[in-house]
Amino acid sequence: MDGNAFAQFIPLILIFAIMYFLLIRPQQKKMKDHQKMVEALRRGDQVVTQGGLIGKVVKVKDNNELEVELAEGVKVRVVQSTIAQVVSKTEPANS
Repeated sequence: MDGNAFAQFIPLILIFAIMYFLLIRPQQKKMKDHQKMVEALRRGDQVVTQGGLIGKVVKVKDNNELEVELAEGVKVRVVQSTIAQVVSKTEPANS
């Protein structure tokens, strides 16, 4: 009787394992990569926000904020986590 009950749970266990490897694990990796990208942002990087605005990072502020210049003289404050993509990175300064 116990073997029969366990055999009924094998398909559920397999479904959970497949869901983990196909959905949960890739999503966690994507979130981790996005977090690394956001932490690596610095002045001069050209970025795209989740709203579709393209601009250049002017200042990296504390408390997870950036100052982004959208056009000459037009600067906006943006939450770091809303950066969707880095279009071009600046080269690190040689000291």
